[in-house]
Amino acid sequence: MSAIIYNFDRSSEGSSVDETERLFSALGRYTIAELLELLYVGEEPGFFELMRGLFALSDDSRLTLQQFLAAAPHQTITVAIDREGRCILTQRENPIKVIAH
Repeated sequence: MSAIIYNFDRSSEGSSVDETERLFSALGRYTIAELLELLYVGEEPGFFELMRGLFALSDDSRLTLQQFLAAAPHQTITVAIDREGRCILTQRENPIKVIAH
């Protein structure tokens, strides 16, 4: 299966029928639950800026981030921006679990 994420050939742009067909074709690949989840997540403040930032990372940086997050699914991760503007992720082992009632 392949998907066009960004179409560099805009020679046929302007036909709203083509865009509508493309949208309905894409929507047909997902369940209602998946579409509702995507809608819910997409409405979070800063979601698209975050996604653009992730896709702007180099392949190596993205892989490093993915491996870091995958290796720590049950760990506490904190995020801070240092004085140089770098995003610092820190993993704390054996986090204290708090259950709120």
